Amino acid sequence: MVENHVVGKKSAPPTRSCEQQSGDEFFVPTSKIWQVDRELVLLLAGGRALLMQLAHPKVAAGVAQHSRFQEDPLGRLYRTMSAMWSIVFDEKSKADASLRQVEKTHKRVRGNVPAGEPSQARTAYAAFDQELLLWVHATLIDTAMVAYNLFVAPLTPAERQDYYNDSKKLAALFGIHERNIPQSVELFDSYMTGILASGGIQVGPTAKNLARDVLFPRPCLLRPVGPIFRFVTAGLLPEQLREGYGLPWNVRREKRLLFLARTIRWLLPCAPALLRIVPNARKAEKVRRRRLSSATHP
Repeated sequence: MVENHVVGKKSAPPTRSCEQQSGDEFFVPTSKIWQVDRELVLLLAGGRALLMQLAHPKVAAGVAQHSRFQEDPLGRLYRTMSAMWSIVFDEKSKADASLRQVEKTHKRVRGNVPAGEPSQARTAYAAFDQELLLWVHATLIDTAMVAYNLFVAPLTPAERQDYYNDSKKLAALFGIHERNIPQSVELFDSYMTGILASGGIQVGPTAKNLARDVLFPRPCLLRPVGPIFRFVTAGLLPEQLREGYGLPWNVRREKRLLFLARTIRWLLPCAPALLRIVPNARKAEKVRRRRLSSATHP
């Protein structure tokens, strides 16, 4: 079961703790998480993270019962990423405000998994349960590394560890207890493998209903990019979840995805900052350049 991978579940809002960086932000531009998460192209993999999260029956139930997800599924993705960007790139006062907003939203999220789910049916859930906090966080971190490897540049083993070390600080900020956080990238990989093989992560009817709104967005402006979004999402999902959602895949599609990735990597260095760097990082880096220039030329 999923619970075997995480100890000490809590339903009350967890206490955030993190060894904060000195200065105005939780993370500095030289940190690996800053260098990776500043890449806007990682949003291409957002569907993967969402569908992985929804494959957890408790997450799917919480989303279905406590949000207007079906009205604006990609809006939820953008709000999630905006909160992440704020915490990684903004000054601490703004980052803390984002964390408080996340906590406020989560306080009312509790209930029971519907009876018709193939896994964890009728079990209680709460957004502050440690297993759910860790799973949602893990899907974002794992997806960021997968997308960066594919669309930007391969991460060396040392770079993966550096990125993961930064992500542990992020996990603590979101209230995940240190004892529940895998302490190395190897242990994190084992956690992902183990939880996917545990039987607790299964695509049930609630997840399938929600996934349709992710993969076939209603706003007319998003429909032209829908096929690419569905294609990339299907290609990046773990095989068992891809099959669970009924998304077609084959060797030909795999080759097309690799060609798309090579094209993006080739074009990325030429992309203007507006199209390449996430808004929060652009602003933070601009402020730092201005401060550096003022210090150099008083």
